[in-house]
Formats: sequence, C-alpha cells, structure tokens
Amino acid sequence: ATVSEKLGLVNNIRPLSDGRVYVNDVTGRRVLLFDDKLQTFTIVADSLGANGNTYGRIGGLVAYHGDSTLFVDPQSLSMLVLDPAGKVARVMSIPNTQDAMSFANVLGNATMDPQGRLVYRAQPRMNFQAFGPGAAGGPPKIPEMPDSAPIFRIDLATRKIDTLAYIKTQKIKMNTTQDENGRIIMTSEINPLPVVDEWAMTSDGAVALVRGRDYHIDWVNPDGSRTASAKIPFEWQRLSDEDKAAFIDSVKAARAKLGANAPVVATPGGGTTNAQSGPPPGGGDGTGQRVLILGGPPLGGDGGRGRGNGQPAPGGATFTPPQMQFVAPSELPDYKPVFLNGFVRADADGNVWVRTIPTKAIAGGPVYDVINRKGELVERVQIPVNRTITAFGPGGVVYLTSRDGTTTKLEKATVR
Repeated sequence: ATVSEKLGLVNNIRPLSDGRVYVNDVTGRRVLLFDDKLQTFTIVADSLGANGNTYGRIGGLVAYHGDSTLFVDPQSLSMLVLDPAGKVARVMSIPNTQDAMSFANVLGNATMDPQGRLVYRAQPRMNFQAFGPGAAGGPPKIPEMPDSAPIFRIDLATRKIDTLAYIKTQKIKMNTTQDENGRIIMTSEINPLPVVDEWAMTSDGAVALVRGRDYHIDWVNPDGSRTASAKIPFEWQRLSDEDKAAFIDSVKAARAKLGANAPVVATPGGGTTNAQSGPPPGGGDGTGQRVLILGGPPLGGDGGRGRGNGQPAPGGATFTPPQMQFVAPSELPDYKPVFLNGFVRADADGNVWVRTIPTKAIAGGPVYDVINRKGELVERVQIPVNRTITAFGPGGVVYLTSRDGTTTKLEKATVR
C-alpha cells in the first residue's frame, strides 16, 4: 500500500495492531491516522486545532499501552494519550522537562517497555558552567559537546530515572574567534564519517546497544542482567590515506556546490547529497547522515533556541551563525564504519535491524543486517532503491519512506 496524501517531513509513525497507522508530519504540523490501506485518514491534530488538538512547532509519537499512543508536545511540556480512534483519553505532563525533545523523537528517541516505563536516549549533557566570557575581551568560551549520551528509563508514575547505559555519539567541536569589528565567529568542526553506537529496544523489553567500534551488541536484559554477544561478521573496508583524502574532498565539493551555508550529507556509499534526503529529526533511519548542525550551542543560554546574525553575545559583541569545517583526513577512522546514527531499529519479532554502509558498489537499495535476540546474524535483507525502514508492524509488516525534494512517500510492505 502507498499513501496518496502529500506528506512533508515524517518524523515518526506508530503502527496499530489492526494495520492502521499514526503518521507524524512535522513540516505539515499535523498527526494523521490512516486506515490499513493507507488511503483514508482522519486528522488527529494540526496547526488549526483539529478535533481540539493543536499541533505546536514540533511533536512526536510514542507507542503506549496496547494501541494507545502518546503525542508529545515539548513546547507545552505535555503528552496527549490518544486512544485507538485518535481521541484524547487524557493528558500527562512530560516526566523530565530537560529531555522533552527526546520524548518527541527530535533529539534522541523514546520507546515504551512492557512495564510501561519510557526508555529513551537523553539530550546531550553539556556543561553550561563552562560558558562565559573569554580572557582579555576575547571570544566567549562555549561548552564542549560530549561524545556520549545516556540511555535513561523513567517510571511515569514515580518519575524515578534509571541510567541503563551510555552510547558513543558523534562529537562536533565548536570554535569561536572574534574579528576586528567585534563579531563573534563560530565554526563547527565535523567528522563526516564518525564511529558511533546505536540502540533499540526489542519486543521483550531488552535494550540492545549496538557498538560501532567492533560491531557487537551489549544487552541490558528485562531482568536487569547484562550480557554481551559475539562480534557480528562484517566485511570491514580499510581506508587508506588516499581514501580518506578523497572522501573529505568529495564532501567539501558537495558543500561548495550546495552553498556555504547549506547542510551537507555524507551518504552511506561515500558520496554526498543535500539534507532533504537525509534522516529526519530524531536520528531516524534516513538515507544519509547529516554532518552539519546549524545553530550550535546557544550563546547566552537561551534554552537551546539559538540566535541569528547581529544578536548580542557576552561583552556586547555580535556573532554570526556557525560556519562548517571538516576534520583533517587523518582523523577519519581507519575502517569505514558499519553504520551511522539512526541506522538501527527493532522489529516486532525480537530482532534488531542494522542498516549497513556498503563496502563496495551494489545494485539495488540499502541492505539491513537482521540480528536475533542472541546477537546472531540470521539474514540480510535488501529493500528497494531510495527507501528506508521507518517502522515495523505486526506480522512481518514494514513501513518504508523515501524523500523527493520536500515530500515524503510512505509505503507499507511485508518482509516476505
């Protein structure tokens, strides 16, 4: 089945047990509930307040008990509990306001375990105490971006938070300089081919931590025990000094072609494209890995909203939006990573799916490694060209998305 309705950027979707599916259209600022054929739909929330439910600037969907669903609104710090008909059963407050954007699947992602606890990747814990004026009237000091993120589990009734694990994340180095006119100039130094970890929660409530350095899974089991699986077979591709230099050159060339301020994406095949074909907010399993974060850490602690040209910075200076630079080729990894951020998902049958970066040119679309609960590679699945798996439904159903400019195409298929 294929959606005929024109969709914008789809943040995430929530399949129901009877084949219907909630779709979160972020750029359209609406939540739609489609039938099992993806043809007819009802508007659950939009910017005009359909059914009395107003969609703010951004929102996210989280599977809740049974076929009920949470619609997270980080602006109002609330979560609407939607019943299977798309009606609001009740409203809850966001349990940890610091991670409101993670619950909305914008920064990180969130899911519900069988005990009704929210498990999520938290927002980066930046040390804002490090923020302050520079020495001798120089540019301000800005917090260092961390290279790891915690996986939290929170009980919605007691608001108790447990730290389950940490995963390695992409680190972006921010630098500041000041010109003769007093303007603060920020640059972000990006590694377009980072070695990172990812995570997913299987249907039995186990948290799978997929390690990027040696490609194995550490498990946080439902009973609290921890186990580690053997390394997963993979044809590692070594990057020579010439390979690294060529890759950085290709990314720089793509950025120059798109414009100095345009986001650039390093695609799994090693090429580049624009951000419209990259992963959606929240680290969704997109067609590429975004390598530029526009805005950077806020100067002045304005809650993460950022500021534009000419806004005051400490000491009365002004600053310009961050410019992007890439790391030296020598800082790229010696082996091409197996996967990138957002490339890991769990199906409804207890398997973990990892979209791998091809080590050589292949015909057709992306290939996923399917790993069972024991951490064993059981099969590899190739999906159609330009598609990505966005969600899994019961009975071997997969939901595929693809991007064409500013439009998202949503399809429903079966694995076999």
